[in-house]
Amino acid sequence: MFVWLYWITTLTIATFASVYIIKKMPENGFTVLTAFYVVYLVASQILATRIIEFDLGFYSFFAPAAVFIYPFIAQVVDMINEVYGEKRTRISILIAFATQIMFVLFIGMVTSLSPAPFFELEDAWKSLFGLSIRITIASWVSFLVCSNLDAWIFASLKKRFSEKEENFKHDTLINPYIWLRSGASDFVNLTLDSLIFVFIAFYGVMPILPLLIGQLISKNIIGFLDNPWFVIYKKLLKM
Repeated sequence: MFVWLYWITTLTIATFASVYIIKKMPENGFTVLTAFYVVYLVASQILATRIIEFDLGFYSFFAPAAVFIYPFIAQVVDMINEVYGEKRTRISILIAFATQIMFVLFIGMVTSLSPAPFFELEDAWKSLFGLSIRITIASWVSFLVCSNLDAWIFASLKKRFSEKEENFKHDTLINPYIWLRSGASDFVNLTLDSLIFVFIAFYGVMPILPLLIGQLISKNIIGFLDNPWFVIYKKLLKM
């Protein structure tokens, strides 16, 4: 129960803070959204080291704890795209990718140093942050492919249905064209990310199907649940 309270609280804070800064300090909006993007990515790298169980009552599956963060990553790409367009979204993606390279290099740098003789957590440290080359490559490839595809799908749908969206006479919260571009781009992003990452990282090493099912189900359920916050973001921007 508490995990959903944390999830709702953090997503709400990020959404309202982003809207406030974009409207009150527009010159800082892109920077703040990119900063959220980087934080989500770093958090996902760390949280992915813990595998958790999802118990639906009738079925249980396992997935990295970072599945709670992946939809945040997909959504912030949409938030940047909505205000600043596809071109600047791709710039943000490249910035975020550069920070991930630096993150891995920093871990490698520190891990290469000799631990203090009284440091008793060396094995735990290496177990937690000892990212294999294969997993790192899988993460980078899936990130670059899926984030850029997300940006393209979102921008394409926005352009295609812009007139219908503007002519929609009812409340923004029920505008189907806003829900469509957010939901469709996130679904493709999260689904393809699972496929690419699991196959590159674990093919021939671990059973692919259980890992794939766990990631596909958990990511897309949580990804669907965070769509209302994007719609709220859009509505607040128009107020």
